[in-house]
Amino acid sequence: MLKTITSKLLLFLLLLTVSVLAFAYNPQPVVAQGAATAALPDPQSAITYQTRQGTITELVSQTEQAYPDGTNTLQQIFKIQLDSSKEIEVMIERLSKDDKFAYKVGDSVVVNEEVINDQSSYYIADHVRTPGLALVFGMFVLVILVVSGWHGVRSLIGLGSSFVVIFYFILPFLEQGYNPIFVAIVGALFIMLVTFYLSHGFNYKTHLAVAGTFLSLIATGILSLIFISITKLTGFATEEAVFLQITKGDGFNAQGMLLAGIIIGTLGVLDDITLSQASIVQELIQANPKLNPRKLFIKAMNVGKDHIASLVNTLVLVYTGASLPLLLLFKDSQISTLELLNYEMIAEEIVRTLVGSAGLVLAVPLTTLLAVLIKDKLLHAKCDEHGHKH
Repeated sequence: MLKTITSKLLLFLLLLTVSVLAFAYNPQPVVAQGAATAALPDPQSAITYQTRQGTITELVSQTEQAYPDGTNTLQQIFKIQLDSSKEIEVMIERLSKDDKFAYKVGDSVVVNEEVINDQSSYYIADHVRTPGLALVFGMFVLVILVVSGWHGVRSLIGLGSSFVVIFYFILPFLEQGYNPIFVAIVGALFIMLVTFYLSHGFNYKTHLAVAGTFLSLIATGILSLIFISITKLTGFATEEAVFLQITKGDGFNAQGMLLAGIIIGTLGVLDDITLSQASIVQELIQANPKLNPRKLFIKAMNVGKDHIASLVNTLVLVYTGASLPLLLLFKDSQISTLELLNYEMIAEEIVRTLVGSAGLVLAVPLTTLLAVLIKDKLLHAKCDEHGHKH
């Protein structure tokens, strides 16, 4: 019986995706204006690039340089061992006072090699950070396994599947110009089915969380389309988007990437809010099976409203924290608030935050309503669960 209901639910979600998104507007690629329309690299060019790792073995020379504007720099020449047989010299220039994490002998560095007509030139791109990243990832996995045990293992598998969907489904289809809302929501559906059921089990509560999340994502996608259009956002507020257009040409859909990013970003929080709301309804039914649907909905919403307040605040703070350097830059400038709000990089973050928050708010009544509609099944499922435990 449970498998039959689940199959019908999944079929309903798939049909709903196709029917709703078939009418969704597919924004055409927007070409960045100004410097972003720089000429694309000539495909016949003899320039090639290669990234390698090496170790700084010697500081060959170091000289100070003073510029007319008062800036003082250090010009340093390092010897770098790329492999067992190849050693190169690379010059870097940095501010004299900028000595925090400055390159020194013994450092592992990323070296970019540029080959023009068989002539190689090298420059240091950055520090090698993979050992540190591996260490912090190991710490993250260890904490999850120690605290959550087998439940944590399932969560990590779900996390891995999310990256697989993003890199092997969402990004390739977006790159090919498919409808960004359709791609993002269908990709999110795959992520939900794996992560939700792995993390929370195969039960009515998880079915409700999947359905509520899915409907909320569709609402978020539609709201994103509407307000991105109203605010005339192009998606070129970041240097990464501009660089992608330069390298990929006019076919790159930066606006579509912005839409997909809003949807995927909202998905990460919806898991918590929809599952919690389904649990609230189930517990209320268990405590008082005689509650009529209207009272059940009201009581569940009273709890859900507190959850909304905390999650919306969390989302706003997350986006604000990621944009602190940008906000500080504008604060120290002479730009008026009105002018500031009209810059795309600021408007994009505002739309992203408010649309994502609206999707979270809608998830509460949607999930609650679905849970109330199947209150009897939730009650029986809870009773069966208790019966098996005894």
